[in-house]
Amino acid sequence: MTTVTAGPSPKAARWGMVAVHGRGATAASIADLPAALGLTDISVIAPEALGRSWWPTSFLAPTAQMEPFVDAGLARIDAGIAAFQDAGLPRERIVVLGFSQGACLALEYAARRGAGLGAIFGLSGALVGTGDAPVAPMPALYGHAPKLFDYVADLTSTRVILGCHTSDPHIPLKRVEETAEVMARLGATVTKHLEPGPGHNLTDAGVAAIRAVLNTTD
Repeated sequence: MTTVTAGPSPKAARWGMVAVHGRGATAASIADLPAALGLTDISVIAPEALGRSWWPTSFLAPTAQMEPFVDAGLARIDAGIAAFQDAGLPRERIVVLGFSQGACLALEYAARRGAGLGAIFGLSGALVGTGDAPVAPMPALYGHAPKLFDYVADLTSTRVILGCHTSDPHIPLKRVEETAEVMARLGATVTKHLEPGPGHNLTDAGVAAIRAVLNTTD
């Protein structure tokens, strides 16, 4: 399995970042993001999904379709975090950043296993969920049924940054709002940046949020 590294060694870095790409992208494309934003002291580990896709469906698909792929992706994030910790970076100096499918996976990691991490950046993504709610499909979820969000992670010390367009063709606004509510319930400090109108890309507000968090030393 392909994994790309970028930036300084973990021992020389202020932060370690596990960067998770979107559908059809590569690990290399997202591993270079911190440097492109002028964040040259971030050590990056970027796993690459088989076939450049973390799952073959919409993240809104039923749980039985999603779970095998989610589990495999979470294991890749686990490996990246473990590599940083083995190199001496404390957990609170490690962040997970994802875009699109990668954002969904990063946020799911936070809700399930993210206790103690410094920050989670979910850019154009939202939670996958832990099960299927016994409710009919909804237009607000693009014709998919609601999900359950039964998480127990303690995110008291973790910042969660959400960024999305209000009319993203892949990420329903309702699910982004639900994600913010769930993360707050788990104790995270949640910042939500919603760009009006359609789009599925990294926004100016998302870039500013990344810089604001990763330029800090506390």
